[in-house]
Amino acid sequence: MGNTLKTPPDLAQNPAGTAPVKWTAAWISPAESEPTAAQDERGAYILRRSFDLPARPAAATLYATALGVYEVFLNGIRVGDIELAPGSTSYDETLYAQKYDVADLLIPGGNRIDVVLSDGWFRGRNSGAQRRNVWGNTTAALAQLEIDLGSGAGMTLGTDRDWITLPSPIVRADLMTGQTTDFRIDPDRAEPGPVRVGVVTPPTPSRSPAPPVRRVEERKPAALTRLRDGVSILDAGQNLSGWVRLTSLGPEGTETVLEFGEHLDAGGDLTTTHLDMKTPQGGLLEFRQTDRVIAGNSPGVFEPRHTVHGFRYVRVSHPGRELSSDDFTVVVVHSDLERRGWFTCSDPDLERLHEAALWSFRGNIVDVPTDCPTRERSGWTGDYQVFAPTAAMLYDVHGFSRKWLQSVRDDQCEDGLPAAFSPDSARIRHHPGNPSRVMGGSAGWGDATVLVPWAIYEAYGDTELLAESWDSMTRWVDYALHLAKTARHPSRIARSETPLPHEQYIWDAPFHYGEWLEPKRRRADGSLIDPMAENPYAYMSADRGEVGTAFLYRTTKTLSRIAGILGHTEAAERYRRVAESVREAWQTEFLTPEGHTREDTQAAYVRALAFGLVPESLREAATERLVRLIHDVGDRLGTGFLSSGLLLPALAANGHTDLAYRLLLRRGTPSWLGMLERGATTVWEDWEGVDEHGVAHESLNHYSKGAVIRFLHEYLVGLRQAPGSAGWERFDIEPHPGGGITSASFHFISPQGRIDVAWETASEEFRIDFTVPEGTSARLTLPDGTSTAYTSGTHFASCPAPVIANDTHVARTTGPRAVPSRNLPPR
Repeated sequence: MGNTLKTPPDLAQNPAGTAPVKWTAAWISPAESEPTAAQDERGAYILRRSFDLPARPAAATLYATALGVYEVFLNGIRVGDIELAPGSTSYDETLYAQKYDVADLLIPGGNRIDVVLSDGWFRGRNSGAQRRNVWGNTTAALAQLEIDLGSGAGMTLGTDRDWITLPSPIVRADLMTGQTTDFRIDPDRAEPGPVRVGVVTPPTPSRSPAPPVRRVEERKPAALTRLRDGVSILDAGQNLSGWVRLTSLGPEGTETVLEFGEHLDAGGDLTTTHLDMKTPQGGLLEFRQTDRVIAGNSPGVFEPRHTVHGFRYVRVSHPGRELSSDDFTVVVVHSDLERRGWFTCSDPDLERLHEAALWSFRGNIVDVPTDCPTRERSGWTGDYQVFAPTAAMLYDVHGFSRKWLQSVRDDQCEDGLPAAFSPDSARIRHHPGNPSRVMGGSAGWGDATVLVPWAIYEAYGDTELLAESWDSMTRWVDYALHLAKTARHPSRIARSETPLPHEQYIWDAPFHYGEWLEPKRRRADGSLIDPMAENPYAYMSADRGEVGTAFLYRTTKTLSRIAGILGHTEAAERYRRVAESVREAWQTEFLTPEGHTREDTQAAYVRALAFGLVPESLREAATERLVRLIHDVGDRLGTGFLSSGLLLPALAANGHTDLAYRLLLRRGTPSWLGMLERGATTVWEDWEGVDEHGVAHESLNHYSKGAVIRFLHEYLVGLRQAPGSAGWERFDIEPHPGGGITSASFHFISPQGRIDVAWETASEEFRIDFTVPEGTSARLTLPDGTSTAYTSGTHFASCPAPVIANDTHVARTTGPRAVPSRNLPPR
């Protein structure tokens, strides 16, 4: 439909405007038969209106939104550069509109406006269950064009019954499973139909606080390899979120098929079986991402903007003709967040690890923070809870997080239980009998209602965000406290029919995921033991009160601090007392007099140390037990989803920096660098994401375990915000050199300004340069223990170089390093 017009810079920063829109337009829907869940293929429709203008306008503004995904074209030119508008929300509660300056697209005389409308998140497939028609059966669009003709004259054109419905060349469009475009279809030759007016009743559109989704980067394929006649494998060189643009479509009627995935099998062919999901009924839900294009009678370009894919590889079927890599462009698509943090060091493998974690986050920010960009694409609360503090050191996630937290609040049940993911395609708020609703209340997942607002407050100093979420936070904590008091795990009932006094603060029921996805153990024959697969009932019903109670303490204590910041003095004191009672209950139930936890796992000690659950008198004993457990498995990590990002800081903060580096630099499985050894360019969901036979398991793009790079920022480089500071008004610089690394740097654009930290060891001297922004202060602690306070300016310091062991390194991985175009910090 013509060329793309770039959104003006002012609108790029403020896509929906600052003033409320006085809507006079009506919601219109395509003329289509009533859709059903059984319909497999649903395409896009064109909603069109022609109109005349007496002169070129002095100014013109278009406001638009939809139930579905929409694009707007004026006189054949695409309006703006926003993708997948209006974005992903809980559509029954919140809907966002976009604003565009379109004066340059209007002409004197006849004009035409087209809205291309497809299912999107509203009616298309959602989540691993691939639910359809989640928020309704009828797509709709709302558009209002306000035109200033000069000299006080003007006109407003809105969607109404004067619009028409036309078929689109997009004959199949689903965000998850792909798009089919048939360029032989000419809408201008089709018989128009009417539109339906006012058949939907959405909430009033508002302005999104988040940057929109855009095409943020274009990459040439790393390779296009012939697999067999008419079939090639495209390697993007990087696991990412986006699509492929194809410029060679062949003669009219030629069909090209593009199948997307993360992994190649031993024969070099695409495989996606690791993304298939077992259903509760024992069936298999296959996951496929397939685009098709059929050429028309004139040269065209295929760019599927009504779907989005998670992929590194594309199997391209192009029978009867040859294609080259020059025919393809890889387009990276995600929320257009501003980059804020850049890391470098003397170890190229750690730089690659940092890039892998960065790309995992990038692959999972298509308008909401998702778990993976492939089979689920759901805004799981636990994933963002784990990664939010790290994300804030990489990108400006302020508005992005604020938008997602609105969905968390929209989906929260009246009793305080949040959804497991938001926007919630299961819509548990409206289905209280759904047995899966308990998943939202799992420790570490439901706690995102408090811990994510807190992480964003610490990063940006935004008390308004805390105020917005105050009711949601208190309802969640009160809900969890109620469960601790009224529900008991069967193991405690078996121990004592009457609850012990401290059990009113033990949160062990009805359900917790627990640490989730710890490294699997092996049998004597080397095969992996998968407790979840072998006995799912026993695994999911196990007593995880240690995890639940630990998070109950952390979240309640955090809520007390938030209450104090917001001036809720009584609540602050009440939650402080409750938090201390929870801490005492945890110590009574789960901590021995010797400083050992009852669970006695690496993750249990990491939580105990990181959350401040262990009394100071037992801290050394708990640390030594953690160290012993690591040594017992050959100096390998044993943590999973919730604690892997906290493991290395817990060791370094308690006197075992050397062991932290040993784990960081380990190879094989489980380890972070082991993922890179087996070809990862993003962080895996499972430590055994690609096994020793090259077989893939689970998602290969999950960012939670990538939270380890926070250790690179805060301990290797040594930059972290000072205790009690918010918005980076005060920060500490305390490098912890180790692992044979001889230099490291981090460039960070904080809310107060740019902070640069760079150190190196040379000629037996440790030297550090750093910049403190105007109006802030910093404290530098050198490796020799010297500590000095600094105000704004650029500074230099040095001390004798510490002795850095290099016995943790083994042979490095090899291969090209994928460096994104935005990798370098601004000058």
